Amino acid sequence: MRIGIGLAALARPAYLTAGRAADLGARRTVEDLRRRTGEVLDAAYAAGVRYVDVARSYGRAEEFLAGWLAARPDAADVEVGSKWGYRYVGDWRVDAEVHEVKDHSLAAFEAQWPQTRALLGDRVDVYHVHSATLDTGVLDDTPLHGALARLRDGGVRVGASTSGPDQAAAVRRALAVRVGGEPLFTSIQSTWNVLEPSVGPALAEAAAAGARVIVKEAVANGRLAPGGVDGTPGARRAAALAAELGTSVDGLAVAAALAQPWVWRVLSGAVTPEQLASNVAAPTLPPGVLDELAGLAEPAPAYWAARSGRRWT
Repeated sequence: MRIGIGLAALARPAYLTAGRAADLGARRTVEDLRRRTGEVLDAAYAAGVRYVDVARSYGRAEEFLAGWLAARPDAADVEVGSKWGYRYVGDWRVDAEVHEVKDHSLAAFEAQWPQTRALLGDRVDVYHVHSATLDTGVLDDTPLHGALARLRDGGVRVGASTSGPDQAAAVRRALAVRVGGEPLFTSIQSTWNVLEPSVGPALAEAAAAGARVIVKEAVANGRLAPGGVDGTPGARRAAALAAELGTSVDGLAVAAALAQPWVWRVLSGAVTPEQLASNVAAPTLPPGVLDELAGLAEPAPAYWAARSGRRWT
């Protein structure tokens, strides 16, 4: 199963995906979302999903996952990836002015890794820098790289996730970092979808260099999911093409990501078992469809500007 499950939209009350009012309603207490997370994880495991993505800033994602793993000894084969570099500061409020704060310093890593380890113990298989960009300096910080290398040498894979219109440059910079003669970042998690595929060539280079490549936001934060398709030409054409193929628009979007030869895992951001089932049912695309989908790409700066303007709900 090349699909993983990410808990970004499940383990905190507000996020920027479309359709949360319909998906979650008002039931967003800690216990509501703890229960919902367990239900989705149960459905994912039953469907064959064996990779779970969390982060320090995803509300209580690490806590919820740790509780689920403790209750599911049969899930010893689940691989866990987490991320550091953001703190959740939303105080469990949908209307918080700020939901997360970025800090890529060595001090932040040294504070957050013990917090992750306290919750997930030795279940952490990969630890990503959360949204590594060139401007924060995280990809040029030699003392930090030394600390990350000690984590690597202790058996935890070190990775970098990326966001923004300059993802390709961040991926290539990460691939160039070596400590002790060995690559430091051997897992790359990036946003790729049919509306924003610009990082694709860099991800192909990452896979060719031996890194594992994980795609996030394959459904473009709900723009390529039922009920979230907006009025942009690319999203509307994707929905029409999905209908022509007899599949869901999210199934089409996930299938397009899975069709990329450099992909190790494509993350589902499902918040219901039904959404998870739709993602997992992504079809094999007929010849020619990928070529048509390639024509739906938006300019990367415009895509990311629109994403930045989305409200957390």
